[in-house]
Amino acid sequence: MKTRTLVPTIGFVVVLAACAAPPQFSARDPGVRGGPAGAGNSLTTLTTAQKAFFAAGQDAFVEVEGIGDGLGPRFNLDSCVGCHTQPALGGSSPAVNPQVGVATAMGARNVVPSFIKKDGPVREARFKYKADGSRDGGVHALFVISGRRDETGDATGCSIHQEDFEAHVARKNVSFRIPTPTFGLGLIEAIPDAAILANHTASAAARAKLGIRGRPQRLLPTGDPNRSGNDGTITRFGWKAQNKSLLMFAGEAYNVEQGISNELFPQEREEACQFRTVPNDTTDVDAATGTGAISDVEKFAFFMRFLAPPEPSTTMPGGSASITHGKELFVTVGCALCHTPMLRTANSPVTALNNQPVNLYSDLLLHNMGPGLADDIVQGLADGDEFRTAPLWGLGQRIFLLHDGRTTDLLEAIFAHKSIRNLKYRSSEANGVVGRFRSLGDAQKQDLLNFLRSL
Repeated sequence: MKTRTLVPTIGFVVVLAACAAPPQFSARDPGVRGGPAGAGNSLTTLTTAQKAFFAAGQDAFVEVEGIGDGLGPRFNLDSCVGCHTQPALGGSSPAVNPQVGVATAMGARNVVPSFIKKDGPVREARFKYKADGSRDGGVHALFVISGRRDETGDATGCSIHQEDFEAHVARKNVSFRIPTPTFGLGLIEAIPDAAILANHTASAAARAKLGIRGRPQRLLPTGDPNRSGNDGTITRFGWKAQNKSLLMFAGEAYNVEQGISNELFPQEREEACQFRTVPNDTTDVDAATGTGAISDVEKFAFFMRFLAPPEPSTTMPGGSASITHGKELFVTVGCALCHTPMLRTANSPVTALNNQPVNLYSDLLLHNMGPGLADDIVQGLADGDEFRTAPLWGLGQRIFLLHDGRTTDLLEAIFAHKSIRNLKYRSSEANGVVGRFRSLGDAQKQDLLNFLRSL
């Protein structure tokens, strides 16, 4: 991946700011949808045995990890549910950020970084570059276990310190990510590569008219910078589609977010202050049952694999007529060229996942989003301005939007998709679509926003 040097000018900054600022319209984001969550339950056609594995995964998902479980020595949070709870278990960042409380819980002596707010999103921090100027891109956990004592263990003798996040913020060397919802991920996992590529080919002419490209994130047989698999298949999980499977997604999150080493990631990220044998999470070969034998990482994967997709609503302002019209506009404006309304799974040994429609609203491809959204983080083959098309199902009940949670307003999120090239990154592929949205009448814009919040 070649390195491109950015030399910003006042002109570029002014133009970029103008593109990012949403114009004034009477149309408004109706906000987070109320009513039932319509999410958080298992797929309805699971067998009795599959339901047992889902339940075991659910229990592990809500478990709070402690010192004796292997928490840390650096971590972002001490449970999966803390990150994934809006609007139900398995969702996205909640309204009240638990990271603020966990920083000093049980005697820990952490300082809450300036970018972590009680009413803001759960965030992880990635550094763009190392001190020597080479690429970094990895997660730098916010907190340490030093001073913490809980019912599972005592880390009061640990003396490691937090990194100096404020210094990196001052140098603009930090990028943020918020949790992605886990609803319906088993269906996404079961979509064959052929379906993703066929969808891309089928829309080629329409995309070309709007300057939309897109490409799959692949793990190449010649060697992969993400160092996760080498079979050449399309990866699809994470903000940059950097992970191939739910098992890999679960293992990495357990290790990176909580500091729990496991059979997929058996070495600790920092080999200090270890209060449990490494790897921390393993298969129990002596267990009496299948659900008792598998590791927590495998339980997490089963929970996500069997978690049902979110259900849309028909009770938005304007009613079903507004939603129906908004759905039509979603297609005619061009949103659907990236946010593909439906793909299908292929043959699966799990009946609930076998040959099913997946109403995910994503093509699962990488797209250039321009300097306005670029996070300057390279993952796998994804460059610093490329992101996987975020699935929109469940959008109606998400609080924080975009990869870094910078806004809670759909209009702001839509206009953030538009930015023109600078000396480092190309123009956003979404510019043409955002222009079409902008040209709609206010009533049409409102219908499209109502539709999005119905998802």
